[in-house]
Amino acid sequence: MLSKPILLFGKTGQLGSVLNVKFQNYNLQAYDYPEVDFNQPEQVRQLILQIQPGLIINAAAYTAVDQAEQEPEKAFNINGYSVQAIAESAKKIGAILIHYSTDYIFDGKKQSLYTEEDQANPINVYGESKLLGEKKIIETEGHYLIFRLSWVFSLTHPSFVTKVLEWTRKFKTLRIVDDQTSSPTWANMVAEKTLTLIQKDNVADLIKSKPGVYHLAGRGTVSRFEWAKAILELDPLRSEQMTREILPAKTADFPTPASRPKFSGLDCTKFETTFNLKIPDWKFSLAQALSDQRE
Repeated sequence: MLSKPILLFGKTGQLGSVLNVKFQNYNLQAYDYPEVDFNQPEQVRQLILQIQPGLIINAAAYTAVDQAEQEPEKAFNINGYSVQAIAESAKKIGAILIHYSTDYIFDGKKQSLYTEEDQANPINVYGESKLLGEKKIIETEGHYLIFRLSWVFSLTHPSFVTKVLEWTRKFKTLRIVDDQTSSPTWANMVAEKTLTLIQKDNVADLIKSKPGVYHLAGRGTVSRFEWAKAILELDPLRSEQMTREILPAKTADFPTPASRPKFSGLDCTKFETTFNLKIPDWKFSLAQALSDQRE
């Protein structure tokens, strides 16, 4: 598998940019918009057939959750039908596909960690479009892994963490919702686990024998309110903070075009046991991310 090129889609995104760095020692060919238009599935298909990779890593996605409500066709093209083109092309040339999905395929009504067996029931267009992508991959019956992530963050791209850090430099009081809970996931951790998995002996046979959906998120859960408090606490440049208090708020206080699941924590036991890889606690990863940023 690794004797052929590795094809990475989404190389400039929050996760893709880290994957692009992690896989530099391999025969990597990385693309993103506008080099390839993921709104045009046929473009994606032709590129794959031209490159003939042994492994495709798809980190490209339409992730503007609120905007998706106004642009459903674009969201479904990028997150659904382009993914179908990737999966079908991968099967045609015998390539392995690693694809990243989301916790937003769940409705958030469960009060305990979601497993891969739980029923999907998205409550916004973004979630619906990502679920369509999952279904198209599964229907193709190729060699694939779908990794569901939740509340992805990094410090190199806009994320909840970068927003909170920015707000702390501007405002004395922050109001953060305390009725949304999930598993914050560091993009670097996901890229590391992906690379470690690919480096395993007989990885092609492993993936072919264990295809399917796996949850890959920070261990544990936290509300956005408590997450914000942790960001302030672990900020290595606390002297720059203006914020003196953080107050809890409700989702209803900040109306948005798209609904969000109230609880979408992910159980990653299946990933850990299948691939013998341990996932760190979300707060450990947050501390590491903030520490790395200082350096």
